[in-house]
Amino acid sequence: MADPQPNTPSRFGEGPAPALDAAEPPYNVDAECAVLGACMHNGDIIDEVRPVLGEGAFYRPAHETIWRALLAQHREDKPTDPIVLTELLQQQGDLERVGGRPYLHQLADVHYGTGSAEYHAEIIREKANLRRLLASAIRTVQRAQEPGADPEAIRSEVEAEMRAGRERALASGQGRLNRFATDGWSFVKETGADAEPLWGTREKTVWAPGESLMIVGAPGVGKTTLAHQVVFARLGLQETVLEMPVAPSRRVLYLAMDRPRQIARAMDRRVFPTDEKILRERLVVWEGPLPATLDKEPDLLADLAAAHRADTIVIDSLKDAVSTMVDDSLAVAFHSARMRALRGGVEIMELHHQRKATADAPRGQRPALDQVYGSTWITAGAGSVLFITGRAGDPAVTLHHLKTPTGEIGPLDVTHDHVRGTTTVDPSKDPAVLLRNAPSGLTARDLAIVLIGGGDPERADVEKARRHLARLVDSGLATKADGIAGGAGGGQQTRYYASARHLTAVG
Repeated sequence: MADPQPNTPSRFGEGPAPALDAAEPPYNVDAECAVLGACMHNGDIIDEVRPVLGEGAFYRPAHETIWRALLAQHREDKPTDPIVLTELLQQQGDLERVGGRPYLHQLADVHYGTGSAEYHAEIIREKANLRRLLASAIRTVQRAQEPGADPEAIRSEVEAEMRAGRERALASGQGRLNRFATDGWSFVKETGADAEPLWGTREKTVWAPGESLMIVGAPGVGKTTLAHQVVFARLGLQETVLEMPVAPSRRVLYLAMDRPRQIARAMDRRVFPTDEKILRERLVVWEGPLPATLDKEPDLLADLAAAHRADTIVIDSLKDAVSTMVDDSLAVAFHSARMRALRGGVEIMELHHQRKATADAPRGQRPALDQVYGSTWITAGAGSVLFITGRAGDPAVTLHHLKTPTGEIGPLDVTHDHVRGTTTVDPSKDPAVLLRNAPSGLTARDLAIVLIGGGDPERADVEKARRHLARLVDSGLATKADGIAGGAGGGQQTRYYASARHLTAVG
């Protein structure tokens, strides 16, 4: 928001600023207006920004008066809209001093979205702390210039003032050591541990809230095709991707840094005239390079989300967001940017490349996390990693789930429709379908052989297949016949059969 004109009442009563020179003390009017406007729209935001702001944070006296009125209304569980505030301030005799009814409505029009209010409050608090430090410095200079000044006494007073300021910050919870701290019960029960996944199910989660999703693969294997389907599902234009549900989003910011024209052509396959309203209102696309790389400005990702009121960000692709992917320190800096955005309630999906040496790996061969290009800290900080293997341009590829929030999906043989921009699952690798089509049942080893595409499965492959079958038993789609331990006559493996319910449902 532009700074209000000099004749607006928000400047009333400011008075001259104490200064060592002619410069004004630090403040940010835009942030003050944004916080007040957000609180007028939603009184619950007051509880979020109050511990961040602390006492006396607003630079303009009019804004401080309006803030006090907002606090009074909220304490009594009353509305905080500008109409109600007008009445309250008029009763207190403060209405004209703060600018009258027009200025309150002007503030209410400044609405950047509730998700960014805490960030704006942080800006206000930092400016207020700088003003306090500046005022303290001015007093110190004045004391030092007095005749007969005692340097030890001045130093002692400065240290006492700094300690008092630090203790106030810690006690009020406004300091950096407290802002993101919470009690153990709230952490376990209220931080999304029991939240529905953004993509997938509770048993097999592809994308968990508060954790980033990374889609990795060589050029041409369909990373963008898959990502766009998830984006359109987040926008409400479809309900599932790869037969798994996708939760809706409020607004998506797509960082099209890598060949934006190609990204536009890929999206166009899936866009219809009836989608115009949703795409104009709920999808924002950033074309080309960012103002700075995320390792240089870790707050940039969160700031972009706040500026565009987005609760989902798609990074296409990671190599364009970080100065270099192979430097561990820069990878850690990028993860800091990722976590700052996630901490602010922004969900993140990242498109990334694999190492060139593995680009021609046989289709179906299981990759590993160390085949993702760059520092290991890139994947270490991701919540979920999908890896697509196959030949460039080949419609049939394999999707591997290398890092899982809950149960693993796949490996899935999938087929891209490059004309329509859709992806479908090959049912021949679905454990439920395989079990249904096996009248004699399956052992975990039988299933593992099919899932890995033949050959001798490793112990991990068999255990993974066993978990697939156990989930089918838990869901009532399969029954289990326990095996017999080995001995002189040999053993018998546990065998699983499709349940009558499962056969009836599909018969």
